[in-house]
Amino acid sequence: MDASMQMRPELLLPEIITFLGGLIVLLGGSFLPRHRQWIARAVAALALLAAATAAAMAMAGPAQTAFSGTFAADTATSAARVIAALATLLVLGVASGEIANSPRESDTYALLLFATTGVMVLAAATDLLVLIVGFLLASIPLYGIVGLTGGRSGAEAAMKTYLMGALSGILLMLGVTLLYALTGATDYAQLKDELPGAPAAAVGAGVLCVLTGLLFKAGGAPVHFWIPDAAQGAGVTAATFLTTVPKIGALVAVYRLMAMVSAGNESWLVVVAVLATASMFLGNLAAYWQRDPRRLLGWSTVSQVGFLLVPVAAAGRSDLALPSLLFYLAAYALTNVAAFAVTATLPDHRELDTYRGLARTRPGLALALLVALLGLVGTPPTAVFVGKLAAATAVWDGGHGWLALIVMINSLLSLFYYLRWLGPAFAPPTQPCPETSRTDEVAAWPAATAAVAATASLGLGIGAGFLWAALDGPSLL
Repeated sequence: MDASMQMRPELLLPEIITFLGGLIVLLGGSFLPRHRQWIARAVAALALLAAATAAAMAMAGPAQTAFSGTFAADTATSAARVIAALATLLVLGVASGEIANSPRESDTYALLLFATTGVMVLAAATDLLVLIVGFLLASIPLYGIVGLTGGRSGAEAAMKTYLMGALSGILLMLGVTLLYALTGATDYAQLKDELPGAPAAAVGAGVLCVLTGLLFKAGGAPVHFWIPDAAQGAGVTAATFLTTVPKIGALVAVYRLMAMVSAGNESWLVVVAVLATASMFLGNLAAYWQRDPRRLLGWSTVSQVGFLLVPVAAAGRSDLALPSLLFYLAAYALTNVAAFAVTATLPDHRELDTYRGLARTRPGLALALLVALLGLVGTPPTAVFVGKLAAATAVWDGGHGWLALIVMINSLLSLFYYLRWLGPAFAPPTQPCPETSRTDEVAAWPAATAAVAATASLGLGIGAGFLWAALDGPSLL
């Protein structure tokens, strides 16, 4: 076969657009005065829109591979690309209120685009070496984003994120090395054939190491501790991004990995079910005692990763597993960004009690918060409700009915700590709410982002059937 036919770089068009957009923003931003950094933001937004458009067009085509079968261009990849690009576009709306005219504005936009490229590669990888590339490209810019946008507390958050990321990266590469030593292959198709004949204990150690690295990117147990610290200590731009976008690529990568290894050993699906349970309970129980809204959302993210792992536990055993995962990722991205955008609009409100009377002073913002938080619970007709219902149905269909019951229990548990935030917001004010230090013009960006994301969450839930038809397309999984 001709080498160009094996490589097929045109199948990586969304990744190429996003990465080149990051380079243009990085280099061009160096020549822009501070009051014109909005140009870099506009270029970043155009790159993300172009990447999302290219990915959406590719979704209509057949499932294909690039670079000798190491990169999948199928429905799962295209969906992850669209979700990641549009979620990052919403993050730019949050950033417009926090870092506008700051010295590192264009640098932050460039890092966001580079990290998003890594997320896309992570979702498409069907080779362990490409998986490492995607992990590093998604992780290294993230450390910079956390450090640049949070001041002194951001530096501490960046250090914690870096240390956990370095450890998880080492474990991932150790697992890849071990699996290669056992099979002589890194391609998923070859590994699927070779792993059943390898020593079970060694295979288990290798797969667990790779899975641990991916769970760091997702923010799930047992490597979840950095998420609430980073969400609280970093700037709201970094917090919104790190709790939303990396999960898209990481969880699709986990699905691909589990679909491959569980073909010869279905006990791996039980391992994923146990990890999903641990993430749900740990995130929900820890969120109960939080007073900082961003830290609360950080622990909420850990629990949401548990919910997102539920359909992975049905990989290969239910036709609903992959579409429900992809739909849930889209629903979670919109809903989580909406919640963080509300906190970005009111950056001085760092205690739940300071939101008292929000419904009277900012009714539109309070409504967006209501939709976001009830959406994260899984209240109809929001999109997360459809995602949770589909995930529970998939895992029931896959033979783990007990996990569907745990999904319902944890959804009920999560309602109480979200109400701790909604209660003050819709209570009558006892004193004037503290004023934000932002101007109305700057705060308008994250407020508009909250409104758009919350409205899209409702719209996606109501029109779920249209998206579901697109997600249930050709796939290599």
